[in-house]
Amino acid sequence: MSKNYSRIIGTIFSLILAQLSPVSSADESKLPSIYIAGDSTAASYENTNHQGWGGVLSRYFDVNKVNVINRARGGRSSRTFITEGHWQKLVDDLAEDDIVLIQFGHNDAGKINDKEKARGSLPGVGDDSIEILNLQTGKEETVYTFGHYIRHMIADVRAKNAVPVLLSLTARNRWKSSRIERGSGQYGYWSYQLAWELDIAFIDVTNPMADLLEQMGPEKAAELYPKDHTHFATEGAHLHAQTIIAGLKGLRPGLESAWFSELGQQIEPREWAWLRLPFPADARKSSIFLVGDSTVRNGAGDGANGEWGWGDYLDEKLSTKSHNIVNRAVGGLSSRTFVTGGHWQRALNMMKAGDVVLLQFGHNDAAPLNDETRARGTIPGVGEEYEDIDNLLTGEAERVHSYGWYLRQMIGQAKARGITTIVCSPVPRKAWRDGLIQEATDSYPQWALQVARQSQSPFIDLYQLVSDKYNRLGRRQVEKLFADKHTHTSKSGAELNAEVVALQLKPLLAL
Repeated sequence: MSKNYSRIIGTIFSLILAQLSPVSSADESKLPSIYIAGDSTAASYENTNHQGWGGVLSRYFDVNKVNVINRARGGRSSRTFITEGHWQKLVDDLAEDDIVLIQFGHNDAGKINDKEKARGSLPGVGDDSIEILNLQTGKEETVYTFGHYIRHMIADVRAKNAVPVLLSLTARNRWKSSRIERGSGQYGYWSYQLAWELDIAFIDVTNPMADLLEQMGPEKAAELYPKDHTHFATEGAHLHAQTIIAGLKGLRPGLESAWFSELGQQIEPREWAWLRLPFPADARKSSIFLVGDSTVRNGAGDGANGEWGWGDYLDEKLSTKSHNIVNRAVGGLSSRTFVTGGHWQRALNMMKAGDVVLLQFGHNDAAPLNDETRARGTIPGVGEEYEDIDNLLTGEAERVHSYGWYLRQMIGQAKARGITTIVCSPVPRKAWRDGLIQEATDSYPQWALQVARQSQSPFIDLYQLVSDKYNRLGRRQVEKLFADKHTHTSKSGAELNAEVVALQLKPLLAL
């Protein structure tokens, strides 16, 4: 049993004991509220081997500062939560600035029309609809897509000047070899799409929970699901609640710190939650993952300050229906901090045999090895040398390696899982010398090539290919391709770089 798992189980037992303590609240009518709309995986239960995460979420909040009101109902889909009136009752009680956590999908794949439940919604986020005579209610009904019902909810919440937050699904205890299912169908990804479309907060519950359950392994995970593969007991409810709390703490703006109870204060924030990083849209397809820095995906990937990464437009330039494009690049990181910050492992956990990963680092690797702001630099080159430091940022001892060493670690781990690795040299900065983009010598483009050769990975020389385009365009035209002084591209610059990548990828992957 891992130390991490032991710590988690110890925390769970303390939380269960805490449940036995009575709680009191200030005048609830004067407090802000967090509402929960969902199905049985969020609903509250008593005297059963099943508990939804909404049944324990209040334990993470100070009841004298905020209400947690669980309106989730077992067996409901996004459609029937609305048609049965549960949603309207929630909306009627909403006050300005209240928060509504919305999580549906487990039941939306059910039958659209039968005599038992008639709860299914049409798949997707489009405008499709069908007319039925509901065999359960005996009434005529227009049935819409999953996306239609969620949009309806979001619009209602916003009309009350409250705050909607979309969540991906809880994890199901369904395994294939040592890998657990990551999402029931595409409902989690459709929620993610809607969060982008409607510009609202999104918390990925599925993948962090899947990561944790895979650390436990199938036998230990099964203990959390005594009823079936979907419904978990109290321990599982707490793990899901902790994942949601960590995500809430990582949003920008986040919740008031004073809202959290002592238990809630103990949960470390998922600092990157505000980035709304993607995950594979369709588990049936192979995926092309992108890992890198802000030149691949800048900030939250929303074009803030006019800055875009080339990964934001690769899907458009490739125009492939055979692969998911999953841009997991994070701005401000080097090859080192992408690994040490856990971003590489989280991306790797989503990958499966037959997937492809593009790696592009270098812009931030030249930073200081040790400082109190980012501590992200790597040792120049591709060698095996290292330096032991007391990290001034984290306060922990760390062994820092070379740029090439970190790339090799990622490549080796990916290849061990049957994933194709493609190394990219960093795109050039807007730095001119004698009328041309400065050439790089004995630097990251060359070191990236060396690692590609060492690992027998395909290599895309973005530095040279993009430099050639810039040189042909000239300084005046290249100015339009950047949104800052010399590093971050504008929309047109990102599109140009994405086209270069796409042209190189198509023959490599036979797209």
